[in-house]
Amino acid sequence: MSASTKSIVADFDSPPISPDRRQFLSVGTASVAAGLASVLATPVAFAQSGPKAPDAPESGADKVPAYRVETPGPHGVVSAGHPLAATAGLRILMQGGTAADAAIAVMATLNVVEPWASSIAGNGFATVHERATGKVKALKFGGAAPLALDPTSDPENYDWGVKAATTPGAFGGWIELARKHGKLSLAQCLAPAIDYARNGHPIDPSIARIIGLVQKKISVHPTTAAIYLPDGKPPEPRQLLKNEHLAQTFESLVKAEQGALASGADRDTSLKAALDYFYTGPIARELDRFFKEVGGWLRYEDMAAYKAEWDTPVSTTYRGHEVFSTPLTSRGGLEVCMQLNLIERFNMAALGRQTASSVHVMAEAVKLAKADIYAYAADPAFAYTPVKAMLSAAYATERSALISPTKARSVSAPTDFRPWDASAPAPPPEPVPFDGDVARFSDTASFTVVDRTGDTVVVTVTLGGGFGTGVVAGNTGFLLNNGMRLGSTSPYPNNVNFVAPGKIPILNNSPTIVMKGQKLVAAFGTPGGETIGQSEFQFLVNIIDHGMGVQEAIEAPRFAVKADPSFYMPGAPCALQIESRFDRDVADKLRSLGHEVKQVGPLAIGSIQGACMTAEGIPMAGADPRRMAMAAGW
Repeated sequence: MSASTKSIVADFDSPPISPDRRQFLSVGTASVAAGLASVLATPVAFAQSGPKAPDAPESGADKVPAYRVETPGPHGVVSAGHPLAATAGLRILMQGGTAADAAIAVMATLNVVEPWASSIAGNGFATVHERATGKVKALKFGGAAPLALDPTSDPENYDWGVKAATTPGAFGGWIELARKHGKLSLAQCLAPAIDYARNGHPIDPSIARIIGLVQKKISVHPTTAAIYLPDGKPPEPRQLLKNEHLAQTFESLVKAEQGALASGADRDTSLKAALDYFYTGPIARELDRFFKEVGGWLRYEDMAAYKAEWDTPVSTTYRGHEVFSTPLTSRGGLEVCMQLNLIERFNMAALGRQTASSVHVMAEAVKLAKADIYAYAADPAFAYTPVKAMLSAAYATERSALISPTKARSVSAPTDFRPWDASAPAPPPEPVPFDGDVARFSDTASFTVVDRTGDTVVVTVTLGGGFGTGVVAGNTGFLLNNGMRLGSTSPYPNNVNFVAPGKIPILNNSPTIVMKGQKLVAAFGTPGGETIGQSEFQFLVNIIDHGMGVQEAIEAPRFAVKADPSFYMPGAPCALQIESRFDRDVADKLRSLGHEVKQVGPLAIGSIQGACMTAEGIPMAGADPRRMAMAAGW
């Protein structure tokens, strides 16, 4: 340990180490330091027989690293936010499909089985790794605010209802993935979703409960109530839920593709035929008709102008690993990379796993990164964001010096980036608070696919807030995204992310891929709105600094920093939410450092779906028990 690192670690409490004797003996002749790292990071499985066999109650361990097993996939894995979505993706892989083909099947199925957070008319990001080239790239499919938007409108219009709809982005993303990285037909990829939409699936109890919570709002819109309030009331848990109109929409897209193929078109042209059917054909005209009729702002012109976009991921290095995540118009990728940069001078392994010291350092990094992200991040077509400066070593060195080992802080004033980037704008003036400027909740879905070639696709999609606008558009069967709600847009007119016609609202979605040289190390994403970047940050520290396997890293207790009213406001007080599975004394120590600690449920923050690679290059998938996620492999 260097002298500088020693000084940093010495200011914090020393984490207790109490290895199980069997694990300690498994270290063998390795050095003490390496041995302790192995003890902390690698639980050992034993093949046993007799009275200490695994099914003998007296042999059960007092503590276990994870409650679910990692899922191996020598031919590919899928980890998704719903079991039916995971198996839909696996079905495509077993039919010879690529990771991109499986991703389309997962997204379409999520549209049916997790409708509160996913839609063909939603938004999202994908991060893609091509094993053959070693390249990582990003796909952005977020829709802009309608051109007819009145930015002087009451902000509540952006939260729910017909004026809250942004341009559908997801289907454009599906087609781009299929064109660049797929090989199966759209008909094959949408088949599982069409089946579940037409014939139904038993609705998960959690989603039935959410429908009950928004019943009054849903009932206002007849097209929505017809699907999600069958017989005029919320469905019972595990009741068969169907969506015939959505099945027909998917079939119309398949018919456009198959018709083009039948006429002699190649695969790319046939996929474009489906894309045109959605964005300039019958579906675009139906959306135009519907929103004109009900008083919304979305128009045919918004649909026709839309295009999903490939871009370069934001990236950083962390302890010899390359971390790639989403570029603008997501703030989440920046957040993950900036937070890692801010803590790299700290010896996180020495600070310990889930200790007050490690939580404090990471929580302070979250506050510092978010203060700058919320001040500067915006649609690049409307504002310049000094991304390179925000990811620079010089900035990280100066900013991380603000992390006190003994005192928690509120939201910091934003950094002046002009010393590192002459083109950077001046820091924005402090916003003026008003009643109702608290960010709204957001609801997302995430999944990871690795195919038999090693190609990898990680996707995080969203409908904005739960059930998006709450409006099913005409006879399409799908919900629209309410991406303009406060949180994705700023409530303050002097902020670069204030809503404007044609501007793409900022998301937190940050599907992430980690490489070491040319080798894939990990791929993962999570839903969770404001907690997305925070959850992924903690997962990365778990696998890189603490050597955890994918499932253990996923299940480890998490924290989240919440600002009141938001991270847009310098000086805003912050609450530190910690899952109740943290050791009892951690909360007390955090309070002694000045944190306002709020204990939340044992499995309450985020829901990571991901995969880590073995030394031999085999993906091991994990799924988060915090939601209904499942990992599948073959």
